[in-house]
Amino acid sequence: MNSPVAAAKGSALDLAPVIPVVVVDTAHTAVPLARALVAGGLTAIEVTLRTPAALDAIRAIAAEVPEAVVGAGTVTSAGHVEDAVDAGARFLVSPGWTESVLGAMQASGVPFLPGVSTASEVLALLERGVRDMKFFPAEAAGGIAYLKSLAGPLPAARFCPTGGITAASAPSYLQLPNVACVGGSWMLPAEAVGAADWARVESLAREAAALG
Repeated sequence: MNSPVAAAKGSALDLAPVIPVVVVDTAHTAVPLARALVAGGLTAIEVTLRTPAALDAIRAIAAEVPEAVVGAGTVTSAGHVEDAVDAGARFLVSPGWTESVLGAMQASGVPFLPGVSTASEVLALLERGVRDMKFFPAEAAGGIAYLKSLAGPLPAARFCPTGGITAASAPSYLQLPNVACVGGSWMLPAEAVGAADWARVESLAREAAALG
């Protein structure tokens, strides 16, 4: 696999087999959390733009954890794209896509994964030259069976399934020929993050990294 730094210049799918999906309520937890994930072997970190602290968290990780490749998730507008890249995001992930969001991501200069959940959405992206996508919400949208059904008619598409994936189900997703990585938050249990139990986060991250 390419190094995270090199892969960040190419496809977001090639950063790591597992991408932690992080919701940060307070920016001051971002750096120790990122350091725990990196120590466990998960160097690509998706910080979702779901909280007011998210952009500050991306800035802090970009500045203080150089081993990490920090990205922005839950990108739902062109403004999100600009703000995230300005904060230091090195890849972008959206739950879905519109023409304006896709255009902004394509113009951003960083790798991106637009979200899809139907064959029509996949086909529309392929027509626009986009092969790498997020499959979301993975479990609710059909999971492994659905991705298997897409591989035949749409073999050019590659996916990072995210949404409801666990440590138990991740290996089955990673065995699919059209899945390059998975996204999830099982290595970040709320009680461990809330208690600043970074040793536990590091241990769970190490187990997740070994899935690849």
